[in-house]
Amino acid sequence: MPKFNALFDAIDTFLRTPATITDGRCHVRDAVDMKRIMITVMIALTPALVAGWCNVGYQHFDALGGGGSLWDYLWYGFLKWLPLVIVTYVSGLAVEVLFAQIRKHEVAEGFFVTGFLIPMIMPPDVPLWIVAVATVFAVIFGKEVFGGTGYNFLNPALLARAFVFFAYPSVISGDKVWVSGVDAMTCATPLALVMNGSTEAIPSTGALFFGLIPGCIGETCKLAILLGAAILLFTQVADWRIMLSVFVGGYVTAVICKLTGLCPVASYDQLLMGGFVFGAVFMATDPVTAAHTRDGKYIYGLLIGVLAILIRALNKGYPEGMMLAILLMNIFAPLIDYCVVQRHIKQRQKRLSNRKRVTA
Repeated sequence: MPKFNALFDAIDTFLRTPATITDGRCHVRDAVDMKRIMITVMIALTPALVAGWCNVGYQHFDALGGGGSLWDYLWYGFLKWLPLVIVTYVSGLAVEVLFAQIRKHEVAEGFFVTGFLIPMIMPPDVPLWIVAVATVFAVIFGKEVFGGTGYNFLNPALLARAFVFFAYPSVISGDKVWVSGVDAMTCATPLALVMNGSTEAIPSTGALFFGLIPGCIGETCKLAILLGAAILLFTQVADWRIMLSVFVGGYVTAVICKLTGLCPVASYDQLLMGGFVFGAVFMATDPVTAAHTRDGKYIYGLLIGVLAILIRALNKGYPEGMMLAILLMNIFAPLIDYCVVQRHIKQRQKRLSNRKRVTA
């Protein structure tokens, strides 16, 4: 059926290599295409996702008084995540297919990762209809109005989270949204404890690193996230310059905030709280919305790390600064690249003029 050609093509080529190939000597051939890159990112996300399932189940059973095996934790967390990912893919792909049919284009592969990311950066009990509305908003106003995948300048997954945060703050903030299935239970995240001045209740560094804390589904276990980072770096899907500079910028700023009294917690604990590590590995390195020049990547990453910690330290009404830092730098990434290119042009012109002067 020609009317649904875009949908059939997307399903047919998801796991199989497309039958159409390029001919001629001017084309560069590679075994890796966009779908394979997206699948690599999804594989890298899997450790953090599985760890998130365990933590969702652990927090639930712990709030009820303990008990439950590892399998119970996994199964409970999986059942909480499954409706979220189904709703995300159904609502988001519906928009993608609709726009692909209208434009007579193929369905872009970018939403495969976006649909995987959105449930991982949400609380486990967020209402499904809110996830659907946020996903549709992110796909339409974050991608399609600018031309689709490759033309968007904002990370769609983070845009969906920002939409939920500003439109429905009660379902993604406060002390009652992070423990699933226990309505009367209040459990603050480490960042909320810092904001409230309850530093004595902050979990240990080990708990922060291994993810035994309340939080979004995929952001709690830093060990699993770093395992995903190793996969991305080994396959060269993500750029190490951005990843490293985010951590350097965040750590230096956290040290300064600690020394000046703006933040009472240790600098390394600051990096382990919230979605800093997850954002540095999977969000800031988005190849579409990040800076593209080599020097620009260093500047882009450094500013994300600096802004994330500054927002946490200076804005007491919003304890998590990583989301806003990345979205803000998404906007400035083209300007950073432009400034870097112009600087290189001026340097080359200067070298050329000096060379002509010497030869003359």
